Amino acid sequence: MNFLEKQSIKCGSKELDLSKPVVMGILNVTPDSFFDGGKNESPVAALLKAEQLVTEGAAIIDIGALSTRPGAETLNTGSEIKRLIPYLKLIRKSFPEVIISIDTYRSEVARASLQEGADIINDISGGMLDPAMVDFMCHQDAAYILMHMQGTPETMQLNPVYDNVIKEVGAFFMHQLAFFKKASKQNIILDPGFGFGKNMDHNFRLLSSINDFASLGYPVLVGVSRKSMINKVLGTTPDTALNGTTVINTIALMHGAHILRVHDVKPAMEAIKLVNQFRQSNLID
Repeated sequence: MNFLEKQSIKCGSKELDLSKPVVMGILNVTPDSFFDGGKNESPVAALLKAEQLVTEGAAIIDIGALSTRPGAETLNTGSEIKRLIPYLKLIRKSFPEVIISIDTYRSEVARASLQEGADIINDISGGMLDPAMVDFMCHQDAAYILMHMQGTPETMQLNPVYDNVIKEVGAFFMHQLAFFKKASKQNIILDPGFGFGKNMDHNFRLLSSINDFASLGYPVLVGVSRKSMINKVLGTTPDTALNGTTVINTIALMHGAHILRVHDVKPAMEAIKLVNQFRQSNLID
């Protein structure tokens, strides 16, 4: 039974109910992420942040130990694992029921993370930066977030060009999904990759096409939290982009998003509740 039939997805030993949209809370343990770099580097700070995310309603905590913003520090695989695993162990022990996602594009980091209890691997490259990732994840019970990115974190925003961004992102999904279908792996989440090799117009076109991607038979994650697609329109900065984030998240929900990846869980949960109420009142299907 696929996602469209059961409206849930297997995440390791857990089942994520997606009959209504859910929130993924971001927990970066990096010194240089674009918004919260350095804020959660101590174990105490990371644990307090995780507790806040869960208390405010996050169904998933997404832990990142390697920033992928342009110009960020480059860590080798061993250093990423060394930074990540103590936080993963701490969060897993403190919140045994929460679904934990690991934000990495490296198969060896994914392997180490799954051994320590992670439930989802969130790969910004959709298997393109580590040729071993797709084959590895084909044989794991953990869910896999397949994201589209044009270029690399170092080059992606230099001059992103598409003939048709919606068709090209869709074609990428279908190409990569073929490997998972061959291995009978169904627990895949699609992420169009807002801000990853896209200009402002590309991002807003993708926003209107979330239902098109969902029609491929997999849930769709939207990650726009405090990003430049908001700041360039409003003249805000990441620090002042919360209201804009909530607006874009609401548009995403109205166009079929299943998961919102955010720095701020409470406003995202409120957006979900309001959109759900709107739908329940029979104003839209």
